[in-house]
Amino acid sequence: MKYVLFDVDGTLIDAVSNQRRVWGTWAERYGLDADEVYQVALRTRPMETFAQVAADQDPRECLAALHELEDEDVRVGVYAAFDGASELLHGLPPGSWALVTSNYEHRVRGRFLRTGLPVPGLIVDAAAVEEGKPSPVPYLRAAEQLGAEPGDCLVIEDAPSGVRSGLRAGMTVWGVNAAAAVEGVHRHFASLREAVPHILAFASGTHRNAAA
Repeated sequence: MKYVLFDVDGTLIDAVSNQRRVWGTWAERYGLDADEVYQVALRTRPMETFAQVAADQDPRECLAALHELEDEDVRVGVYAAFDGASELLHGLPPGSWALVTSNYEHRVRGRFLRTGLPVPGLIVDAAAVEEGKPSPVPYLRAAEQLGAEPGDCLVIEDAPSGVRSGLRAGMTVWGVNAAAAVEGVHRHFASLREAVPHILAFASGTHRNAAA
């Protein structure tokens, strides 16, 4: 059996404008430049972002403020699934796929409800692992809980840290939703829509060259 492990933001759900808005509001609270903060946040995890842009602030308070804004955004923000996401997830056999995200499960579930995407039985979120991406731990944890061998898993990612995570886990990694291929991906698709038939073929075991 083959398995597919998905990143969420930027892969299945277009959350760029939401993330920019949340970080912009957070930056305003601390009197910081929104654009500068967002550029740092794109490259680092929240606690690392705070250390760079607000070293004089209590990082726990910074994180609490960010979580408050993110939860509010899930309640009232506008979200859109990428073209092909619904068809793809509905086309995969139950128990053959999972979500591996640096976000938190309750927010992911909220976003999926807002976009009408089916929620899988397994979500490996930030609270489930001590080491986040680019560590291989999140994807290895997902494979373990699915009863899958890493070599039977296909990772769908859009970000360099996620790609590195999947590669370090010994999995096939395909990149989507980027004009240029992320370094290391076995295959690149400019959009999720373009990748849908190939992902479904992988999952069904009919894809002849999964690492091409």
